[in-house]
Amino acid sequence: MRRSLARENCSIARALEILGDAWTMLVLRDAFLGTRRFAAFEANLGISKNVLTQRLTHLVDHGILERVDVGEHGTHYEYVLTKMGKDLATVLTALRQWGDRWIFGEGKEPVVVVDRRTGRAIPKVRILDEEGRVLGARDMEVRLREK
Repeated sequence: MRRSLARENCSIARALEILGDAWTMLVLRDAFLGTRRFAAFEANLGISKNVLTQRLTHLVDHGILERVDVGEHGTHYEYVLTKMGKDLATVLTALRQWGDRWIFGEGKEPVVVVDRRTGRAIPKVRILDEEGRVLGARDMEVRLREK
């Protein structure tokens, strides 16, 4: 069992405390693809009920998903991304693009994400400076915030 990262003075460590599990990321991927119901997550992912229940509860508890009663004839729940959850779109896109480049290779990507308005593949996620110029790793410096 790993130690908790919840008290680390590091945004990456704390984010990993919430998101740093493969099943959690795959649940989020499917939520972005439109999956909302427990049975659909279970079927799409091939995940056990108990693991899925844990991951969904964890994401709800941390405000990333919301459990919404949509039942017309009794209680029926769906899981929807909250504003906080939707804000992970860039993170998941960057992770997918990294995997496309370094795991599958250019031209062998398993999926292509397109802009609905144009039908063109979305551009690569980039870090830009205030003038909109691309920043590379050598252009950045990490500084601790003074207390």
